[in-house]
Amino acid sequence: MSEIRLAAEPRNEFGKGAARRARRAGFVPGVVYGHGHTPVHLNLPSHDLMMALKTPNALLVVPIEGKDEFVLPKAVQREAIKRTIEHVDLLLVKRGEKVNVEIPVLVEGELAPGGNLLEHVLNALPIEAEATHLPESVTVSVEGLEAGAAITAGDIALPKGTTLAVEADTVVLQVIAAQAAPVEEEAETEAAEATVEA
Repeated sequence: MSEIRLAAEPRNEFGKGAARRARRAGFVPGVVYGHGHTPVHLNLPSHDLMMALKTPNALLVVPIEGKDEFVLPKAVQREAIKRTIEHVDLLLVKRGEKVNVEIPVLVEGELAPGGNLLEHVLNALPIEAEATHLPESVTVSVEGLEAGAAITAGDIALPKGTTLAVEADTVVLQVIAAQAAPVEEEAETEAAEATVEA
């Protein structure tokens, strides 16, 4: 995963009023914590941050006390209606350090014929990987799977250097049999058809 550099600025004003002023000026208030450091408060460029967070577990580079540091987004607060970013918590990480994150599970292929449904028991897979080499996602094939089939965490091929952070027998995807139409609905349909024919 490539790193994304953000031109963050130190944040010295706090409270709701200061946060509103920062947002009006095109910034998002954020805090960096981890490694036993005193939390560092920053203002991050709103548009650049929004674009960066389109990538799951984006590895960000921000200046802290004159030195570029790696951080990962840990919590993002969004405005309820517009979904703009209101605040972000960032975790300080080091090259070579292992971290636990969740990565999206992508699906490819078609289920066996029969109108069965694919249920995503987990939309994201908990993994452990090196902080500066986090995979963006994993792809799972469901080609030809029939009702009753399930894919567990242990069935999923992980990128090199990545290990599961969940039990291997945890179900991630399962195929559910197509539901037959309820008897009442069938009776109503038959009655309607009979009326049309009459």
